[in-house]
Amino acid sequence: MGRRLDADSLASQLDKAPASLDPLYVISGDEPLLVIEACDALRAAAARAGYAERVSLILDARSDWSAVLGATQNVSLFGDRRLVDLAIPTGKPGKAGSDTLLRLADMAGSGALADTLVMVNLPRLDRATRNAKWAQALFDAGTSVDIASIERAALPRWIAQRLARQNQQLDRESLEWMADKVEGNLLAAFQEVQKLALLYPPGKISGADVERAVLNVARYDVFSLRDAMLAGHASKALTMLAGLRAEGEALPLVLWAVGEEIRILARLAAAQAAGQDMQAEMRRQRIFGPREQLLRQALSRVPPQAWAAAVQHAHDVDRLIKGLKVPGRLDDPWEELGRLALRVATARSRPTR
Repeated sequence: MGRRLDADSLASQLDKAPASLDPLYVISGDEPLLVIEACDALRAAAARAGYAERVSLILDARSDWSAVLGATQNVSLFGDRRLVDLAIPTGKPGKAGSDTLLRLADMAGSGALADTLVMVNLPRLDRATRNAKWAQALFDAGTSVDIASIERAALPRWIAQRLARQNQQLDRESLEWMADKVEGNLLAAFQEVQKLALLYPPGKISGADVERAVLNVARYDVFSLRDAMLAGHASKALTMLAGLRAEGEALPLVLWAVGEEIRILARLAAAQAAGQDMQAEMRRQRIFGPREQLLRQALSRVPPQAWAAAVQHAHDVDRLIKGLKVPGRLDDPWEELGRLALRVATARSRPTR
C-alpha cells in the first residue's frame, strides 16, 4: 500500500469515506495536540466502521511484544471487529519489537489482518530510525500519517483556520498578537481559540476583545522554560523566567525544573566521557522522545567539564532561596537562576583540533 498522508489528508479521507479504512496506519509526529487529534479521529472513524473492540498497548524495547500478535489473532467471542492501538513513545522497539513490527507489516500487506485495524503511534523519527527495516516495512505496508509541527511563522494562519471552524474571524494584527502571546505553544493557542468560542458569538472579534480574553499565563510553565534552556534559546528562556516570576510561580519549583535537568545532564556527560552506551544510559534515566533530542543538543553544545560547575551553581541558587549568602553570587535568587539558565543555553563546545 505505502500511502503517505498529512493530518489534513487523513481528516479528508475519514470524512469522505468513513467506512473505507486501511488495515494499518502509522501516525508520527512531535506536536502532542495534533497527534492526539489525528489518533482520536481515526479511533472515532474505526468505531463508526464497526470496530467495537479496542486493545490499547504502550510498549518499548523492554516490553513483552507477544501481546501485539496475540491481539491481532485472538477472535472475540462476539465476532466484533477490533482496533489494536499500539503506542511506542520512545520510537525504539528493540530487537523483539522490530521483529514483531516486521511481522505485523507482512500481515497487513498480505491481507492477514481480518477484521482488525492496527494504529501505530510513533514520535517523529530521525533519519536512521526511519531507514530501519521495521520502519520501512510499516511505511510500505500501511498508510503513514506524518504530523508536521506548526512553526511560529505559520501559527497565525493555523489560529485563523481554527477560528474559522467555529465561525469566528480576527484581523491579521490580532492573529500575530495572539501568536506572540502563546509563545509558539500550540496547545496554549488551541485553548485560547476555544476560550474565544465560549466568550464571543460567531463573526469578527475585535482586537480589544481578544486582548481582554487571552491571558499571558498560557505561555509560561516550568517545562517550557527547561526546554528553551536545553535548546539554546537564551532570550526565550529569560522571557519565560520573567513571566513565571511575574505570575508568582514558586521559585523552588522553577529551580527544580532547571536544576534536576542539569544534574541529569551531568550524569550523562560523565557516562559519555567514560565511553558508556548513551542510548542505554538515556533509558536508565527514563529519557525518551523529544526530551532525549533536547538533552543531546545540550550535551553537544556544553563542554563536558562545565557540568560540575553548573550543578554547583544550582546548589548555590538553592542556598539563596533559603536566605543564605553565597560569595560571588547575586543576592536575588531569580536573577541568579537566570544566570544559571544562560550558562546552559549559551554555552558552546570548543571545536576539536
